[in-house]
Amino acid sequence: MKLITAVVKPYRLDEVKSALRDLGIDGLTVTEASGYGRQRG
Repeated sequence: MKLITAVVKPYRLDEVKSALRDLGIDGLTVTEASGYGRQRG
């Protein structure tokens, strides 16, 4: 078993879930997150 952690923009979530389903992955946990900080680069 592997643990994969990904940060996905909300508007892409349906595409990601569909792609995972196509790969035979039928379970995932979704948590909404927010943050702040000074962007650099």
